[in-house]
Amino acid sequence: MHRLAFVAGAIVMLGISSSLSAGDRWPEWRGELGQGHADATNLPISWSESKNVSWKQDVPGRGWSTPVIDNGQVWVTTAVDKLASKRDQLRRRKTSTNSQPLRISESVSLRAVGFDLDSGRLIRDVEVLAQREPQMIHRDNSYATPSPILEDGKLYCHYGPSGIACLDLASGKVLWSNRTLVVKHENGPGSSPILWNDLLIIHCDGIDKQYIVALDKNSGDEVWKTPRTGDLNDNPQLRKSYATSLIVDVNGEPQVVSPSADWIFGYDPQTGTELWKMKYGILGFSNSARPVAGHGMIFTCTGYMKSQLLAIKLDGENGRPQPSVVWRHKKQVPSVSCPLLIGDELYFASDNGVASCIDARTHKTHWTKRIGKKFWASPLYADGKIYFFDRDGTTTVVAAETNFKKLAVNKLDGEMFATAAAVDGSLVVRTNRALYCLRQP
Repeated sequence: MHRLAFVAGAIVMLGISSSLSAGDRWPEWRGELGQGHADATNLPISWSESKNVSWKQDVPGRGWSTPVIDNGQVWVTTAVDKLASKRDQLRRRKTSTNSQPLRISESVSLRAVGFDLDSGRLIRDVEVLAQREPQMIHRDNSYATPSPILEDGKLYCHYGPSGIACLDLASGKVLWSNRTLVVKHENGPGSSPILWNDLLIIHCDGIDKQYIVALDKNSGDEVWKTPRTGDLNDNPQLRKSYATSLIVDVNGEPQVVSPSADWIFGYDPQTGTELWKMKYGILGFSNSARPVAGHGMIFTCTGYMKSQLLAIKLDGENGRPQPSVVWRHKKQVPSVSCPLLIGDELYFASDNGVASCIDARTHKTHWTKRIGKKFWASPLYADGKIYFFDRDGTTTVVAAETNFKKLAVNKLDGEMFATAAAVDGSLVVRTNRALYCLRQP
């Protein structure tokens, strides 16, 4: 049997119910360890436009990326685009096989915007990359949906097929950029990069090409690139994925756990060598959730076409992991947002507004409650409480318990596609209209 832990700088054994990320920083999507846990105290439970808002700032353009926080600064990526003329929209629309409602732009300025965490003062608004005639995206998406990574005064900004770049925060200068990771997403970018040692590991799963790649964080140069293997659907529209990897420890060795369309893979993060793969057993594509791991298992959502939540165990002999499904949960599983693993329980909220708490070992349901309308942003756990962010701007706070207990319902103006970030005393929430820092008095 293979023993699993998850890795972020140091190896941490799973099954711990307390939060494991640092209380004063939120460096990437879903926090320090990518699991949605915040080691933050004194966070507000209730707020509104006129209550517990320490500051509120407009962010130019559109972007669904999570705010990242370190050293008293908050950074987000955003995209300021100019829509194409009706004639150009029609011309480009004819070249696409995508039947979804699209946003078609003439040009886009891909930016990074920083604020002082304490006061909300604008620090910088920098154009990181620019592009003419960017790929068409889904009307509900943005050109700045992947979340950046903040480390040691550098911001790694990923904009999908439009490129990835490293921004020096002190000078505001772009240190390097890489624009070679181009696949046809059809609906726009979604996968966020992860950082492991000196490598940025990125999913590139389009309708035309599917691969995972690692770049040197110091130069942006490609270190390794591994094509996806395994049969895919005959329909190219069902080959795309927007998911993000997780690093786990298996018997003392790090592995990249990487969901894609129809398959989940394990790779050696140093070389990109494929170590194992497993088919979901159902059609799964356009998945965007990041896996969570614990209790010797990996938990992942399969995406669209009636998502399932799979618990996967890695067994095998001679050091070769053999993945197998321990259980499948089929009810009210999100297609977009991520689950939370807290102690022995998994918590998640579906696309149609229903939240659930199930036993992670057995998938026995503790509770299922309708708490909202449509959840795309992933939930956040802090100090015994779970924050569920509804697309309509409502946040429902519940106790992280096996008996359902609603603590508060809070409303802000605008829509919420982005997952919030939390550090001690501050909850940073992004809507399509503004960036908020929420604090208790």
